Amino acid sequence: MLSVERVLEPELMDDAVQADAYARADFAAPNALFCERLVQHALPEDARVLDLGCGPADIPARLAAAYPRFQLCAVDGAAAMLSLAGERLAAEGLAGRVDLVHGSLGSLELPQGFFDVVLSNSLLHHLHDPSVLWREVALRGRSGALVQVMDLRRPPDEAAARMLVETHAAHEPSILRRDFLASLRAAFTPEEVAYQLRQAGLHFDIEPVGDRHVLVTGWLP
Repeated sequence: MLSVERVLEPELMDDAVQADAYARADFAAPNALFCERLVQHALPEDARVLDLGCGPADIPARLAAAYPRFQLCAVDGAAAMLSLAGERLAAEGLAGRVDLVHGSLGSLELPQGFFDVVLSNSLLHHLHDPSVLWREVALRGRSGALVQVMDLRRPPDEAAARMLVETHAAHEPSILRRDFLASLRAAFTPEEVAYQLRQAGLHFDIEPVGDRHVLVTGWLP
């Protein structure tokens, strides 16, 4: 299927109003699906889990609440997002369960070859150079680590993109509808993600999910 040309968007969502709108939006269904797919795999009870691009930390919060022995590290480059993440975790009594890290891919001060699970949800489309995510995944996960990445996939045309916004964000604030449309334009097709993985030397499965996502799953060599 043909797709419109990719249009870049800002890499960070560090505006306080923008971050707050994102944190208040209803991402319950895709985030729940992400966690459900993750825990279908055999994971250590005390798995060391790294979430790259955690945003307001909905997924780390879900995992921390459901799996009390998981050791969770959540990274984001936007201070505004991490502030909201900290508030969320504190409100749910999970502040001590998730280590929040402010930093950019490629310059993180985290151990190499350490994590049992490396996750990323809705980060890839923000990156102007997607290879930085795949390098970070390979750098931080131990040999045999599970990798799960989910992201938007770019629609075939502008009309399809606008239809997705109306379907999933019709009642959201205008700033969120604007950002959702920009994110759809900036997202990658499954074919482009497959090319990225080949370039990175990673042999992961790629699966279209629902009407707007792509799921990447695999294990590091």
